[in-house]
Amino acid sequence: MSNPSILILPGDGIGPEVMAEVRKIISWYGDNRDLAFDVSEDLVGGAAYDAHGTPLHDDTMAKAQEVDAVLLGAVGGPKYDNLDFSVKPERGLLRLRKEMDLFANLRPAQCFDALADFSSLKKDVVAGLDIMIVRELTSGIYFGEPRGIFEEGNERVGINTQRYTESEIERVARSAFELARRRGNKVCSMEKANVMESGILWREVVQKVHDEEYADVELSHMYADAGAMQLCRWPKQFDVIVTDNLFGDLLSDAAAMLTGSLGMLPSASLGAPMANGRPKALYEPVHGSAPDIAGEGKANPIACVLSFAMALRYSFDQGAEADRLEQAVEKVLADGVRTADLLGEEGVTPVSTSEMGDAIIAALNASL
Repeated sequence: MSNPSILILPGDGIGPEVMAEVRKIISWYGDNRDLAFDVSEDLVGGAAYDAHGTPLHDDTMAKAQEVDAVLLGAVGGPKYDNLDFSVKPERGLLRLRKEMDLFANLRPAQCFDALADFSSLKKDVVAGLDIMIVRELTSGIYFGEPRGIFEEGNERVGINTQRYTESEIERVARSAFELARRRGNKVCSMEKANVMESGILWREVVQKVHDEEYADVELSHMYADAGAMQLCRWPKQFDVIVTDNLFGDLLSDAAAMLTGSLGMLPSASLGAPMANGRPKALYEPVHGSAPDIAGEGKANPIACVLSFAMALRYSFDQGAEADRLEQAVEKVLADGVRTADLLGEEGVTPVSTSEMGDAIIAALNASL
């Protein structure tokens, strides 16, 4: 039986630095847990444009369709700001999401106890926070037609269309309900059914999927603006939040900052099951390419490491090993080991990107 396959796309900026630490951890699992992976690497974003004149080569896209999981670092940077929109680095990531049909974006917001003081909210509000936002990723206002900037009379008008089909809502709702069954068994669906017809349809379809297939899961509905307020007031009231593409973009970024640092947050984008039963999947840290610190050893690799932990859990059915890796990260933080984005407390140990990776490996060794 062949090993599960991973395609690594380090990308731009700090992407190669943080991904190098993930490669060390992948090797550790092969050496110590009899969990070997077939790993290949390719280009995406600005790096791909520099080499091929496109942010994602067709051959790379074909590889992504064939592997069990894709791990992506980050794309973009000021070097590419003046490129035509069609070849900007971010188009490579959007193409991956669209052509792999990665319709469910999982954005966890977890606050480790050791970092609760870094949140802008009071410690008791965020300590122990562990919620998951499931964002529909391949439809909605970012993809609906018509769209564009048009002449209308003597002025221009910008148009974007919010569009959802029942089947698009059904499949992301099922993803959220299935995920909730593995967590706290509670889902809150967020939309704007009070002012948007697409929101009315969203609420009706989510309720129908719940009543017919997931009646054992607690379901509530909330307007998205009220949801944003409640995330800031008492985020621990939520377990799984499911929402559309636009509101998911906004709400997941708001939830991300509850934890104190974007350098801590992973994500997963999942699609339909392949022939082997595993979902098509892309895992990436939430943070950007941070070109201002690229190559300086200051980047925090934890978000990328935790993205690999999500791959262990959702693509490779290795929940116990995902727990092991997450607990290793938690131990390192509890021991006061910090990269540059998490400094500011007394008694902490400042480390570089590679030293943080080494500390996580040491914690993994201690777990054996």
